[in-house]
Amino acid sequence: MSSRVLTAVAWPYANGPRHIGHVSGFGVPSDVFSRYQRMAGNRVLMVSGTDEHGTPIQVQADAEGLTARQLADKYNRVIVEDLQGLGLGYDLFTRTTTSVHYEVVQDLFLALYNNGYVVAKTAMGAISPSTGRTLPDRYVEGTCPICGYDGARGDQCDNCGNQLDPADLINPRSKINGETPKFVETEHFFLDLPAFAESLGSWLTTRSDWRPNVIKFATNLVNDLKPRAITRDLDWGVPIPLDGWREQSMKRLYVWFDAVIGYLSASVEWARRGPDRDAWKQWWCDPEATGYYFMGKDNIVFHSVIWPALLLGQNGAGDKGGEPGVFGTLNLPNEIVSSEFLTMSGSKFSTSRGTVIYVGDFLKEFGPDALRYFISVAGPENQDTDFTWDEFVRRTNFELANEWGNLVNRSISMAHKNVGAVPKPIAPTDADHELLAVSRAGFDTVGDLLARSRFKQALGEAMRVIGSANKYLSDQEPWKRKDDPERRDTILHTALQVVQDANTLLTPFMPHAAQKVHNALGGSGVWAAQPEIRQVDDLGDGPGYPVLMGDYAGEQAAWASSPIEVGRPLDKPSPLFGKLDPKLGETGPEWAPIQTS
Repeated sequence: MSSRVLTAVAWPYANGPRHIGHVSGFGVPSDVFSRYQRMAGNRVLMVSGTDEHGTPIQVQADAEGLTARQLADKYNRVIVEDLQGLGLGYDLFTRTTTSVHYEVVQDLFLALYNNGYVVAKTAMGAISPSTGRTLPDRYVEGTCPICGYDGARGDQCDNCGNQLDPADLINPRSKINGETPKFVETEHFFLDLPAFAESLGSWLTTRSDWRPNVIKFATNLVNDLKPRAITRDLDWGVPIPLDGWREQSMKRLYVWFDAVIGYLSASVEWARRGPDRDAWKQWWCDPEATGYYFMGKDNIVFHSVIWPALLLGQNGAGDKGGEPGVFGTLNLPNEIVSSEFLTMSGSKFSTSRGTVIYVGDFLKEFGPDALRYFISVAGPENQDTDFTWDEFVRRTNFELANEWGNLVNRSISMAHKNVGAVPKPIAPTDADHELLAVSRAGFDTVGDLLARSRFKQALGEAMRVIGSANKYLSDQEPWKRKDDPERRDTILHTALQVVQDANTLLTPFMPHAAQKVHNALGGSGVWAAQPEIRQVDDLGDGPGYPVLMGDYAGEQAAWASSPIEVGRPLDKPSPLFGKLDPKLGETGPEWAPIQTS
């Protein structure tokens, strides 16, 4: 039976191109999951977009001599092109500077306000003495007053996990220019997080299937909730929809508040761009629908505590009660799929420190699937993982080229040379049946792991099928059976059937290569659909912008073993993956050389 699955993907910030550390957390895992779910027959809605508000955008815009909107436009397009090149199959990848997003954010704010979960009060805000602008919480660093960690941010301490305010920090400093912030009294709206302690705590006890690091972190946070500011003194953001506030040009909803609401606003926008403007409700208001949120570990607090609190408040289901807002009763997340950090030489990817490999550069030289494979098999799924060029070369050469590429090439080449088409099996033996059983069993094993976001294990099981097929060919030696064409053809048919099955198992991980294998096996049409960049008009009075969308319902890929068609013509195949020069592992490419000192 078909199920509805929401894939909510963390929003990349539009102040620069994204690097491979970013897409290892939010990008590739979410697409592998969504492609599997679609192949399994489920109705997927995969949404996200670029996060474009807040002081960091203004800071970068100043550095580049642009307005905030010009900067957001610039990097929105860069990110859209990179994610399309990587093959991330969004139903809608949009942005937070749209009319629909403003409307949805303001409506959700009013629901919280009307239910008493948003309150105005004065607070001490961090101001840059040199510019007069508000410093975002994450742009203030200092010593944690609780554990003494000297790298705490103004919103939380990553060492002890406690929520903080910039004014709490000892020896605070601006991350922008190192100056000491000035703290001034100002009036803001706060989300009354303590008013969700009981409802959030009760809900978290039902999340037994979450990754242990996520549930532990979230539970610890609920035990020490504090009110959190959701407005800031700046002019770049969503206006506050209340009399006396909307007229103030320097009062806006804070970027963290509007960005998490983007999952809902993107879903609403997607529906309004189709024939049924209320279609989003099938994924958000139906209790039978499931929602999976993908991100890096630095976003756990927002998705496991704050976003659920916003949804509870909108629903009138927090500790104070209330009535549902205009969206009705919205579903809370079913699972937070959080990845750890992809590092480089032991350091977190950092543009400022030069430890960065941009997605666009990587795609130009190596294509999408080698990167997708590396992230899936060796990425930071459960722990921080170090990216090295040596490991990338090793896995590309020995696993993709030698194992998978070689199996595809020699199976199709021998069938093409000897028969010219998919041969007919005559008298299968136990060895043939055993390999086919291993191949068919992979669909249950790999599928179960993918459904639970266990991507490394899933890919390992798929590669185990490929290893069995390579051993089978080596043992059966069809190239030595010229005098027994019936046995030769049976072996080749068995090998091609397993190639087709393995290609299906690998499709969520490497959809571009999967399309090539489908074609090499004599198939036609779209096997694995790819996202398209479409220029759209704003649905209100804003300017147009590029989005990612796709026709995924028309693809042929399905999560099942189907009999390969006997007699289907085969051409001589071209190599699926080229081998990389081993020296690359020692030097890195020119645009991202290995730093020896």
